[in-house]
Amino acid sequence: QEVLGEDKLMAILKEREVKIYWGTATTGKPHVAYFVPMSKIADFLKAGCEVTILFADLHAYLDNMKAPWELLELRTRYYENVIKAMLESIGVPLEKLKFVRGTDYQLSKEYTLDVYRLSSMVTQHDSKKAGAEVVKQVEHPLLSGLLYPGLQALDEEYLKVDAQFGGVDQRKIFTFAEKYLPSLGYAKRIHLMNPMVPGLTGSKMSSSEEDSKIDLLDRKEDVKKKLKKAFCEPGNVENNGVLSFIKHVLFPLKSEFVVLREEKWGGNKTYTAYEDLEKDFAEQVVHPGDLKNSVEVALNKLLDPIREKFNSPELKQLTNAAYPNPSKAKPAEKGTKNSEPENVVPSRLDIRVGKVISVEKHPDADSLYVEKIDVGEPEPRTVVSGLVQFVPREQLQDRLVVLLCNLKPQKMRGVESQGMVLCACSLGEPRQVEPLDPPAGSCAGERVYVEGYESGEPDDELKPKKKVFEKLQADFRVSEDCVAQWKQKNFLTKLGRVSCKSLKGGSIS
Repeated sequence: QEVLGEDKLMAILKEREVKIYWGTATTGKPHVAYFVPMSKIADFLKAGCEVTILFADLHAYLDNMKAPWELLELRTRYYENVIKAMLESIGVPLEKLKFVRGTDYQLSKEYTLDVYRLSSMVTQHDSKKAGAEVVKQVEHPLLSGLLYPGLQALDEEYLKVDAQFGGVDQRKIFTFAEKYLPSLGYAKRIHLMNPMVPGLTGSKMSSSEEDSKIDLLDRKEDVKKKLKKAFCEPGNVENNGVLSFIKHVLFPLKSEFVVLREEKWGGNKTYTAYEDLEKDFAEQVVHPGDLKNSVEVALNKLLDPIREKFNSPELKQLTNAAYPNPSKAKPAEKGTKNSEPENVVPSRLDIRVGKVISVEKHPDADSLYVEKIDVGEPEPRTVVSGLVQFVPREQLQDRLVVLLCNLKPQKMRGVESQGMVLCACSLGEPRQVEPLDPPAGSCAGERVYVEGYESGEPDDELKPKKKVFEKLQADFRVSEDCVAQWKQKNFLTKLGRVSCKSLKGGSIS
């Protein structure tokens, strides 16, 4: 998508092949968007470049401890196996690649001294700005996150490369490296950037937003389920994660895409130019259901060799050890003070940003509204809320809300409610209620999570007898600056904190 230092690139190519590295921090499980850099690595190798792949294990720990120290070695081994399986899946010869781990050289005396030298030159402002789109942003950031961009800059020198390749979200780190490496007496490198694939919900595909991504090891039924829920409005080519995946992943790998459909709808059609497919979708010649089914088939062909490789007992064991399931954690020992089963964690809640499309009075209950709420699914959900005496109807219409989506649907005066609008409630009398507000600019369907619990899978449906929501809700509070929290950890979306207008110190229900 972008190149910084093209003149230098051309000058090197007149004399020899270019040395390039691509790095990945070993945090959450790699997802299908990783096929974008993998296909470009294949291009580099075909062009004769020397390519190094860096498994940045130390970076993973520095980024707000996304990979705990005790899991670092396991996750690095997982990444090494899964990235190699991806490359083999698209026919990249591994013998032409060099694989390196960050801790192989980042703990050396020389590298450590350079980290200190760099820290004496870099301002806190520059470091925070450089990592803004890569390092996890929280209200009270750890010092480790400020070190992250400096280490990534130094990697260019210590890996002895001419160029670094990464996503366009790395641009600020790349310009940071161009500014500061010469200050240490090191050469400024070339930077090559690939586009970022929007997720299935329309935002960036992210390891921490479960519904936005398809994991490389997702079962076929999981792929079908996630694609079925994906945002793909008829004729809408904006923020369409399914179309974007075809454009950035499937077309570069195969140079064509086949839309599969029944003969009565025109039969199969092969596209050799993405623009033609986008035009047909915009004109509703191609139906979203056919598009999703076709992506499902093409994607499973890519994933089958990876699934097969990870079906071995050894790699199954590695996967489970590197990414232990939080819902299967052992309960606290009996007799422990404030003991609570460890598996009752906020990541089990499927909380999303919703947009209220319509609000009507319940036909059989004066205190209830019946709302239609868009949560990024093909059809809006019907939700019944007891907000009539607290929130005027016109204040609910078209506003963004925070919706709990995996409660068991239940009938309320004859109307089935498919979710719960989460609200701040005053503790005193008279009772006041305010719907929680997602950050400005949020989109329907975006995941809402509790800080520190981004990576867990929500339950498909919360079982009423288990009372998971009720146990978690006991620790829901609104802070003194009106931020929604669980045990003093903020409710967040990728754009920031979830809040309410005025009910400081209130409860949330």
